[in-house]
Amino acid sequence: MARKNYAKPLGVKDSVIKGAFWRNFMELARTQVIPYQWEALNDRIPDAAPSHALQNFRIASGLEQGEFYGFVFQDSDVAKWLEAVAYSLATCPDAPLEKLADETIDLVVSAQQPDGYLNTYFIINGLEKRFTNLRDNHELYCLGHFIEAAVAYRQATGKDKLTKALCKYVDLVDATFGAEAGKKRGVPGHQEIELALVKLYQLTGDEKHLRLATYFINERGSRPFYFDGEHPNGSTGHTYHQSHLPVREQKVAIGHAVRALYMYAGMADVARETGDETLLSACSTLWEDVTRKQMYITGGVGATHHGEAFSFGYDLPNDTVYAETCASIALVFFAQRMFSINPKGEYMDVMERALYNGIISGMSADGKSFFYVNPLEVVPEACEKDRGKHHVKAARQKWFGCSCCPPNLARMLTSLGSYAYAKRGDTLYVNLFAGGSVDTVLDGGKIALDMETDYPHKETVTIKIREAFAGATLAVRMPAWCEGFQLTCKNIETCDIKDGYAYLRGVAEGEEISITLPMPVEMIHAHPSVRENAGKVAVQRGPVVYCLEEADNGRDLHRIFLTGDVDFATGYDADFFGGAVKIKAVGQRLSPEENDALYRKGLPQTQSEDAVLTWIPYYLWANRAVGEMTCWINYK
Repeated sequence: MARKNYAKPLGVKDSVIKGAFWRNFMELARTQVIPYQWEALNDRIPDAAPSHALQNFRIASGLEQGEFYGFVFQDSDVAKWLEAVAYSLATCPDAPLEKLADETIDLVVSAQQPDGYLNTYFIINGLEKRFTNLRDNHELYCLGHFIEAAVAYRQATGKDKLTKALCKYVDLVDATFGAEAGKKRGVPGHQEIELALVKLYQLTGDEKHLRLATYFINERGSRPFYFDGEHPNGSTGHTYHQSHLPVREQKVAIGHAVRALYMYAGMADVARETGDETLLSACSTLWEDVTRKQMYITGGVGATHHGEAFSFGYDLPNDTVYAETCASIALVFFAQRMFSINPKGEYMDVMERALYNGIISGMSADGKSFFYVNPLEVVPEACEKDRGKHHVKAARQKWFGCSCCPPNLARMLTSLGSYAYAKRGDTLYVNLFAGGSVDTVLDGGKIALDMETDYPHKETVTIKIREAFAGATLAVRMPAWCEGFQLTCKNIETCDIKDGYAYLRGVAEGEEISITLPMPVEMIHAHPSVRENAGKVAVQRGPVVYCLEEADNGRDLHRIFLTGDVDFATGYDADFFGGAVKIKAVGQRLSPEENDALYRKGLPQTQSEDAVLTWIPYYLWANRAVGEMTCWINYK
């Protein structure tokens, strides 16, 4: 039986972000990132890797002549850009941008084939090859991203041209794949369509879309392995695609991290919509493995660049890490869906960690360069000369040949309002302290509020209730990192603490709720099984993880250590890339030695000198001169 009364995220029109921290990122996405990426998709960024994504559509539609260029999934960059535009238009109407999006949709749809098929790689290179290599060729992945774009654009503008085109394509996929006689029992090599189909089902109410998503989830890992039939002479291994076992039998996160987390999000969606408890149990098991054994302190996931993959529990190297930006975004998708089924603070705590650290680190402060990989330790010379670290960069790139991360970041930032709040029954959940306003309808009636805060720079949050019905409940998240959470109000009937939330029952118009979230600087240590961090600490304030950069602390950051009780001082620097809290403390730096022998007898060097250290938020590293960086510091 489906879970009809689940915690639904608010739409971006119902939740307007106004707090300075996230509003600045959203404005950057709207005014800089979206226009910049439009130029990139049109190959107009000097000295950047070409995209050719829009040119592929012009060729596929017959408007121009030429050959397909790029990866087989190049179409998805256009889809994610359109989705980002849709969310931006929902909160900030922009007639020229909407016209540009409409023209792009016209171009995309003009390439569609009579039976609904829409993928430029095969339209240009030969339709007879379509659906013959699901493992590698990303057709269903690209379709999934276009479905998400179509749903978002319909919700933002009311226009359904792209939705209708994609529904026709889905009809073709549904007629081709399934457990019924005469259909192929195929599954996507790169998961994504599963969660997209659930969004389409929620928009259209067409049960066919939910059945198809359920089929793809249930069929995965079945034997005989479908991919072996496609590739009888060789296989890349089934763990890479998470097709090694039926999904309900998978106990640990393994293989390509983005594929895995998109699949887990789709599994949670199907479990919620169908009431499948066995599927939900599998999701819970995988959630525990990811967040308790395979997640970085920044919310990064995917420890190895070999296959951009999870490796094994507690294997979390800092300097060879992959931690793809897309993987942290996918972790947010998974967290939101797990919360929707079972509203617990632990899911939103992980979402917050990823958002404030491992996701926004993927973009420069000006929105014009990007990280694919998000390391926690960097020595630029090693990135250049150590082949095992070539994937790690000390500076962000203008664009990538495989450029999935930048448009993914754009759609994440422009849709932030849908992550800040959720509603279920008579309860409104406050998940992020992002500042702004809410106007929505719960089961008992309308509720409206305003939130004022300079979080995460400051500790205080004020919520003012503009409108509420009798019996309305406000559930305020109590972050796991916060000790001494304080909440004061005047006329609330009851306040119950459950699963990381303070449930305020009986909120009424005119109520003002004051929240204090103490943010002392904390030294964090890792589980002792994390070999790379033994004897080290990281520094965190509130939800923000900090790092040392060469620009502030000089070279050879590995020679720095902290000892005893450290007296941290904080200060807000309004001129540091839009404003940020910096942290200072006195540490120790190992002194130089006259002896130049590579190895020496006796105990390790103990002579050191005081060093005034400066930490900056991890998400702001690599915005100055190229240099060393580290999050984890030696501790004695």
